[in-house]
Amino acid sequence: MLATTILGSGMAMLDSTVVNVALPRIGAELGASVSGLQWILDGYLLSLASLILIAGALADRYGRRRVFVVGVVWFGMASVLCAAAPTPGLLIAARIVQGIGGALLTPGSLAILQATFERSQRARAIGVWSGLGGIAAAIGPLVGGLLVQAWSWRLAFLVNVPVAVGCVWLARRYVPESRDERGQRRPGVLSSVLAAAGLAGITAALVEGPVRGAGDVLVVGAAVAGVLAFGAFVHRQLRSRNPLVPPVLFTERTFVLANGLTLAVYAGLGGVLMLLVLQLQVSLGYSPTAAGAAGLPITLLMLALSGRSGALAQRIGPKAQLVLGPLLIATGMLLLRRVEPGASYVGAVLPAVAVFGLGLATVVAPVTSTVLAAAPDRYAGVASGVNNAIARTGSLLAVALLPAVAGLTGTAYADPEALTAGWRTALLAAAGLAVLGALLATGIRNDVLSRQSAAPPAERMHCGVDGPPNIPRNADSDVKGS
Repeated sequence: MLATTILGSGMAMLDSTVVNVALPRIGAELGASVSGLQWILDGYLLSLASLILIAGALADRYGRRRVFVVGVVWFGMASVLCAAAPTPGLLIAARIVQGIGGALLTPGSLAILQATFERSQRARAIGVWSGLGGIAAAIGPLVGGLLVQAWSWRLAFLVNVPVAVGCVWLARRYVPESRDERGQRRPGVLSSVLAAAGLAGITAALVEGPVRGAGDVLVVGAAVAGVLAFGAFVHRQLRSRNPLVPPVLFTERTFVLANGLTLAVYAGLGGVLMLLVLQLQVSLGYSPTAAGAAGLPITLLMLALSGRSGALAQRIGPKAQLVLGPLLIATGMLLLRRVEPGASYVGAVLPAVAVFGLGLATVVAPVTSTVLAAAPDRYAGVASGVNNAIARTGSLLAVALLPAVAGLTGTAYADPEALTAGWRTALLAAAGLAVLGALLATGIRNDVLSRQSAAPPAERMHCGVDGPPNIPRNADSDVKGS
């Protein structure tokens, strides 16, 4: 079961970074500008972040395994569309469709673990899930580089198809079904539409603003529409009987702070991971494979330490790791500023990515466990969806905003001098976000992983089983008779 959930969510995480290393080839073959490359990344992140909330609710209401399997199949089919795209516009559209599949499978995988593993084992299981899933994201550039050089950037999408087939087989064979039996079976479609519209409007304004100008009618209109849609989304959640995101979740301070940390750290990560492979290929002359291989220390550190990090947080509490991890990430980002033309791998790249990877291994598993432990068990899918949506939103906004902050527009990404100047500026901004995450972590309760539940007393008065025992049909009459 653990392998199945890691394979599914890892496929989505892998795809979110495997495309990064292929961006220069995609841009050259399809004639895409900086904003076009941003939309290739953000189109996926946009649908993923905006729909992951309703996906978490659907998983709780209709079955976590069922929604997970649907997401895996959808993702695999959309990957074929991405591989066949002949123009930037069609590739962006296919990436949006692919993000829908990612939204369905990602919260379901984590909710399956939360609903199935005993509380004493959850932190370690989630640590393994986070670590190996994070490794999938970390090795994305390497896998992408190998596939791009082996044939084409299109192979980076086609590789998802056999993975999806294997994942579906494993899920149907080894993963038990679970759901929130007390939940209302009414998905918040309107709320999800409002969330998607809000994210789309703000993202469009951030991506197109540097190209069209801040005063452009379309840019201003997109920004206003996005803000209004978000306001309507929040208003609806506060007044609805069956909100997509139950407001009770945000009455727990630790839940709010842990998600704030997630937003800050993942915003920094999203921008850095996108620009790193560009900097290595364009400014330092690395091949796609070499650029991807440069991040291998991150993979090795997460593989070795993430499971232990989750177990350590369970034993001593997560607070120390949630403060230290973002600070290490910020340090790694500052060290990456030395990665410029003429810099050696051993002298500049390796120390930076090693510290960066150590920070990720320190924080990823504990923050995930903290978010889930701070929410009632019945909201496992929703809490997972909220945390994943916030993480993807952070990456989405970073990809949309950091190139503008760094002064990269048009085809500037192909100019080593302009790219290096922007790279150094972007790293300062990203490091500041990581430090903000560390500051937020100082307010997190250190006993959250050992507490029975963050829910009010009325929510805690149940046996911890998500539903009644599964009774064979042929035994139904006996049960009634007894």
